[in-house]
Amino acid sequence: MKVVLLEDVKGLGKKGDVVNASDGYVRNFLLPKKLAKAADVQALNDVKNKKASEENKKREEKAAAAELKARIDGCTLELTAPGAEDGRLYGAVTAKDIAELVEQKFGLKVDKRKIVLPEAIKTYGAVTAELKLYPEIAAKITVVVKP
Repeated sequence: MKVVLLEDVKGLGKKGDVVNASDGYVRNFLLPKKLAKAADVQALNDVKNKKASEENKKREEKAAAAELKARIDGCTLELTAPGAEDGRLYGAVTAKDIAELVEQKFGLKVDKRKIVLPEAIKTYGAVTAELKLYPEIAAKITVVVKP
C-alpha cells in the first residue's frame, strides 16, 4: 500500500516521502498513530506542491545570500582593543566580537558560529575572517585590530 509519511519513520522514510509499506503495517501502526496517510491524488499533489515551495524558498535564500556577499565581501572592519606595548592584547578578539561589529556596521545579525577565524585574534593587526552565509556561499572580511 502506498502512503505519504507525515512524520519521519525509522526504517521507512522521512516526512513527505511516498513509500510502499505492507497493508498490515499501514493499518495497524502508521494510520492509527497518524504517521502516514493514504497516497491518493490529493495527497500526492500536496507533496509535490510542498517540495516545489521548499525549492523556491531555498533558491530565494541562496539569492539573498549571494546579494549579501556582494555587499560585504572584502570589507574592512576596524576594532579597538586594549593591549600591551609589545602588540599583544589583554584579551582576545573572538567571533562574538566580530558578529557584534558586523551587526553595528551592516545591520546584519550573524550567528557567531558562522564566523570562521583561523584562531582567536590575540595581537594587533589585520586578520581575514570568513562569514558563512549559505552552505556554499561565504564572504571574506578583514578585521583590523588597533590599540
